[in-house]
Amino acid sequence: MRLKNIALALALATALAGCNDTLDSVDVSKIKNKVEHPLPSRIVAEMQKKNMPRTSPIMIRIFKEEGVLEVWKAKADNRFDMISSYQICAWSGKLGPKKKEGDRQAPEGFYNLTPAHLNPNSKYFLAINTGFPNRYDQVNGRTGSNLMIHGACSSSGCYSMTDEQVLEIYAFARDAFKGGQSAVQLQAFPFRMTAENMARHRGSEHYDFWQMLKTGYDNFEVTKRPPEVNVCEKKYVFNQQVEGAATFNAAAACPPMSTPPGLMAALASHQQSYDVAYTKAVKKLDGMVWYEPSEAERKAVVAEKRKGRDIAYAPTGTSLEAGKLMKREEFEALMAKRTAPENKPATTMLASTSARPATAAERMKQDRLPRPQSEMAGAAPTAEPTATADASSTTVPIPVQNPMAYAAPPVSDSKKRPFWKFWSQE
Repeated sequence: MRLKNIALALALATALAGCNDTLDSVDVSKIKNKVEHPLPSRIVAEMQKKNMPRTSPIMIRIFKEEGVLEVWKAKADNRFDMISSYQICAWSGKLGPKKKEGDRQAPEGFYNLTPAHLNPNSKYFLAINTGFPNRYDQVNGRTGSNLMIHGACSSSGCYSMTDEQVLEIYAFARDAFKGGQSAVQLQAFPFRMTAENMARHRGSEHYDFWQMLKTGYDNFEVTKRPPEVNVCEKKYVFNQQVEGAATFNAAAACPPMSTPPGLMAALASHQQSYDVAYTKAVKKLDGMVWYEPSEAERKAVVAEKRKGRDIAYAPTGTSLEAGKLMKREEFEALMAKRTAPENKPATTMLASTSARPATAAERMKQDRLPRPQSEMAGAAPTAEPTATADASSTTVPIPVQNPMAYAAPPVSDSKKRPFWKFWSQE
């Protein structure tokens, strides 16, 4: 019964993710000036209701697993509240950070978006450069370029929205910059970092990295203000005060630093509640493993959305829709079956019996063969992930790498008003 409840909760979370996704009826082809197109009346009314100035700062949060992008906006008291939520149309790869150019992974981490990151001339309607790689990515040897939030619903490492959605997201950023915000914080997470989700993914190779991101996630959950983000010792640090003229160096040891007392107390209380919930979640999930779907499996569950549309329109669905909880024995049996020798003869035969290049049909057949266990464990795929037998009936064309001619300049470490100055005023 408990497992049924978990499955029901996951399905409900997926359904709720798009609740605020209803857009005013907009024919983007008839918009004369997409760059200056105003926010719809329903959003303006909601901002007035929540006491949010039209040009107050914003923050963007992304959750891969749910496929959700949230826009948060500052109220008159400088605390942020969510103003709009959108179902991400397409994101490529699997859960986990982007590590190298061409791995089809979408970024995870904390990024600063400046006015220079807005691309009004994108081939994908409108685009906002995510700022990848940031200082953390660079010092950890991660590479990649032109990773965007853009329209057109097609992704090769980007977060792609519909044109109607990105029209609104772009307008939020534009208005905030007009109001004087120098940088919009983008927080990109694999999932909502609740105790149950962390317990469900505790076996992932990315768990330590996600624990680090969770510190920043918790800082925002406690304060409802974007955390001050720095990098030292090749790791993220959040809302840290340093003494005197000390500075942060991404590759060097962290300087003497401390958390403001009021924030420390709030985080400690939050952590106590989390620890209790995490222990309970681990017990509830004992003996269970979360099967994370491939990109192809996610595409299969939303295949109907593609019908009648251009081939470039490629929604990917969410991991919650396509993934599932499995008993550990069942998961291990599935992995063993996929790596068994008898599951590989078709590939071997094609390679050994003919010197001619494989036809498209043969490549598609090979693509539907079971995937290696190393990929199922979370390793970043170097090519399009393949579907399991139950999803093999849907073959989806893969868009080429986004030909984004625009590349935003690197973000400078400009001085911002320290977070703890806000905190001390409470």
